[in-house]
Amino acid sequence: MKAYLTRRYHFSASHRLHTEAYDAAKNRALFGKCNNPHGHGHNYTVQVTLSGQVDPVTGMVCDLADLDAFARTNLHDRFDHTNLNTLDCFADKVSTTENLSIEIYRIFQNFAAAHLEQVHIEETPNNSFDYAGDRTPAAGTL
Repeated sequence: MKAYLTRRYHFSASHRLHTEAYDAAKNRALFGKCNNPHGHGHNYTVQVTLSGQVDPVTGMVCDLADLDAFARTNLHDRFDHTNLNTLDCFADKVSTTENLSIEIYRIFQNFAAAHLEQVHIEETPNNSFDYAGDRTPAAGTL
């Protein structure tokens, strides 16, 4: 019996939306206040949806303690209170939340105890982003 598990995590980080492909004026026009040279920050909420067979003994898709430990090491410790622009994963791409969702998806694909379905990130009360790899995000998330 396959079931779905969604777990929520939080971290705070700063970034500056800027691309070397454009001059300063075009960056300001495209990214507006998000192109501030000093950056700006967000309190991100990340929801990770996993699936798997329900273990007949534990009744769970996966051990939540294992998932939380993985998230602490690979999500929270890596991104919390950082400037995203300084991280290797954004060395050659803009640190948009679209790109952040792809990076977090890539990270959680390495959690072996369950199958990663999708990542949902809330950047602000008005902006959220979903990434499901090559699949369409689950209904109701868009």
